[in-house]
Amino acid sequence: MSTAYPPVSLTDEMFDFHALLKPEEIEWAMKARDFAQTQIRPVIENDFDTKYFRAELIPQIAQQGFLGMHLKGYGCGGASAVSYGLVCLETEAVDSGWRTFISVMGSLAMSAIYKYGSEEQKNHWLPQMAKGEKLGCFGLTEPHGGSDPANMKTTAVRDGDGWVLNGSKRWIGLATLADICIVWAQTDEGVRGFIVPTETPGFLATAIDGKLSMRASIQCDIELTNVRVSADAQLPEAKGLGAPLGCLNEARYGIIWGAMGAARACLDVAIERSRTREVFGKPIGSFQLTQAKLADMTVEYEKGVLLALHIGRQKDAGTLNLTQISVGKLNNVREAIKIACEARTILGGDGITGEFPVMRHMANLESVRTYEGTDEIHQLVIGRALTGLNAFS
Repeated sequence: MSTAYPPVSLTDEMFDFHALLKPEEIEWAMKARDFAQTQIRPVIENDFDTKYFRAELIPQIAQQGFLGMHLKGYGCGGASAVSYGLVCLETEAVDSGWRTFISVMGSLAMSAIYKYGSEEQKNHWLPQMAKGEKLGCFGLTEPHGGSDPANMKTTAVRDGDGWVLNGSKRWIGLATLADICIVWAQTDEGVRGFIVPTETPGFLATAIDGKLSMRASIQCDIELTNVRVSADAQLPEAKGLGAPLGCLNEARYGIIWGAMGAARACLDVAIERSRTREVFGKPIGSFQLTQAKLADMTVEYEKGVLLALHIGRQKDAGTLNLTQISVGKLNNVREAIKIACEARTILGGDGITGEFPVMRHMANLESVRTYEGTDEIHQLVIGRALTGLNAFS
């Protein structure tokens, strides 16, 4: 595969970001870009309008090697953190929902098994999930308050040689399609994780309707009513709340990159529109105010991608300060939303239509801003690191 990084916009050409990447990282990015632009982009506006999750693309995504690509062994790709980040960027440049799918599978469900599962669990589930033959979801968030997992109400009680789970989960991606759910529950020994087959009696997943964001993907409510699992369903190394939070950090890392993909897509169409839309007898891109907007958006995009790369290099080196994940998620999602909003102004009234992807990205990014930690949660993480004082409670 060629290592030439194909230009998408003048921003990419001016930025020369590829000069900072290794050949294998560029290859992963090119593969993701080609797949996203040719297989997802042509249908995503219609899928968003009709609230359709195009599950028939899952085998193709698995064939590209994107599912659990950053995990080593067990049929997974063993790619670098930076390579995984670039795949997230290129996928979210088309739609946040598809980056979320890759994240739910690889950063959440598969990572939970990889980090905390037994060898038997890893060998059984991970190769099937990497091939897309089995799908997983991640049951942590609860209806009463997603930002307070320490107040988890779902319980798992020992019963003979197994466990009985009861409780509710909300905003669980992929749950109606998943074969297994990683359910986090309170036990008499603290928070523990369980691999729960979704066909188990008492497990009920219901897709959430009425969404104005993430319409081309699936998020669900889950009800657990006397769900009985065997002892070997427990993830043996998942002990305490730090276990699910460790998976969330993997997902947050992908968001740092993905949000910049959405930002780039909005910037791309704003640049193109500024050249072709004419007012007062000339292209709007020839006006100083429009150029100032494009310049400011480009600066924030470049800063965000450089921040993502820095965090990715730290992750690959094993030196990542987890507070940096909060810095990246807070900054990049917030700036991506600003870029999308500013791009919409350049598109004028047409910017609110499905002819352009900007309003779809804006709506999706509002969800991205909320999940895996709201702005406020990440501000408190950063504030705690700066002051040494805990303001969470």
